[in-house]
Amino acid sequence: MASPDGLPRADAPVIRFLPYQKAWIADAARYKIGMFTRRGGKTFGSCGEIVNDCIGAEIDRRKTRWTILSRSEATAKEALEDALKPMTRAYYAVVSGLARQGQPEFVQDEFHVAAYRREERQGDTVVMIDVPEARYKTHEVHFPNGSRVVALSASPDAARGFGGNLLLDEFAFHRDSRAIWGSAFPVAARGGHKIRVISTPNGKGNKFYELMTTTDNGWSKHHVDIYEAVKQGLDVDVEEIRRGMADQDAWAQEFELAWLDEASAWLDYDLISSCEYANAGRPELYTGGLCFVGVDIAARNDLFVIWVVEQVGEVLITREIIARKRISFAEQDRLLDEVMKRYRVVRCRMDQTGMGEKPVEDAQRRYGTERVEGVLFTGPARLDMATTLKESMQDRKTRIPAGDPVLRADLHSIKSQVGVTGTRRLIADGDSDGHADRFWAAALATSAADMGEPDYGYQGVPGTRSRWAAPDQDDDTDSTGAGRWGEGAW
Repeated sequence: MASPDGLPRADAPVIRFLPYQKAWIADAARYKIGMFTRRGGKTFGSCGEIVNDCIGAEIDRRKTRWTILSRSEATAKEALEDALKPMTRAYYAVVSGLARQGQPEFVQDEFHVAAYRREERQGDTVVMIDVPEARYKTHEVHFPNGSRVVALSASPDAARGFGGNLLLDEFAFHRDSRAIWGSAFPVAARGGHKIRVISTPNGKGNKFYELMTTTDNGWSKHHVDIYEAVKQGLDVDVEEIRRGMADQDAWAQEFELAWLDEASAWLDYDLISSCEYANAGRPELYTGGLCFVGVDIAARNDLFVIWVVEQVGEVLITREIIARKRISFAEQDRLLDEVMKRYRVVRCRMDQTGMGEKPVEDAQRRYGTERVEGVLFTGPARLDMATTLKESMQDRKTRIPAGDPVLRADLHSIKSQVGVTGTRRLIADGDSDGHADRFWAAALATSAADMGEPDYGYQGVPGTRSRWAAPDQDDDTDSTGAGRWGEGAW
């Protein structure tokens, strides 16, 4: 609001947008897309455009409507509560002097905003009519003249039922982004409305990537990474954020706006190839050393996988991978029994999630809880096992069979994804044979080895000796002459 001398009023509330936010608001293109750094205020700037449009409609005594589709109900509510509602209230915060010809005087360069009043003539008297403030609901803002803003959780049905202009917030993270787009675009296009799409990147397998990278598609595009945002006035410490995040892939995606594809694969092909070994995967080359086993239980059409590694010095050599589809639990038990007989298995970790409860219980009854451990595939447990496998491969301490394209694809299929909250999760890309069951069997086996050799209680039985007992002169014999691998160990 301007004072009579044309300067901004001292008591007028100020919403200060950074240059890249101003550029976004000022861009009047019908189709507009922006890829912005995290913590850069992309939702705030977009809400600035929405409020400005609604206030303009109020001044012109017409109606407009906006729909905000966010990735979840919580983020939709956050957009309204933290950006749109406070910004709307700021427009109504100050009742100024007469606005010439019934319109407010805006100082657009600094985006000073204030409420407006209008003149109405009642007979020979000019009176001032204060425009009532907007009404606020949980997911909606209603303006006095009928304009409205609605924020919803994104879904194809919600996209099909919206009206007016559309803002897709964090679109790269929407589930079913292509289905949502297929529902939303025809509605907006038919009505001649505006579409705004904003997000940080989330890999290449979504509609946001396609819209942002396709050339000559008629979209006005904005790109602001963390370095450009700071250059234009964003007040953050770049190095502090980078050090605190402690994750280069996540930093590259969330702040440098890198399209992570190969980098987002948990195990890239170069790493997988570097761990391939001609003699791995050949049971006949087993040397009699200690073995660790991972078992991924089959559910419906998924693969049942047993992964066996032998510890040779500091290296884990894959001795055998058994993968079967659509087999009975009895057959799964039989395959595990044969593995336990063929190798000196000191620890076996099995997927206990869902259908794995009974197979784990049965295996523990046959081989003991010291040798068989069930693992529930929670998010933290999956990340811990996957990290153990990756670090072992990076240290070249795991050897896998060479020249197997199906195995390579399965190991490569796990993707690392960072959500809007910064939490990392691992997902299969859906194209692998068996949804990465070989990967998880390998992770179970490697994590079993990482836990080390279990300590077994032992009580010798007179006159008996295990086939695994060490010779009397071996250093592994105790003071009684009994071997570490005596019968009591099993």
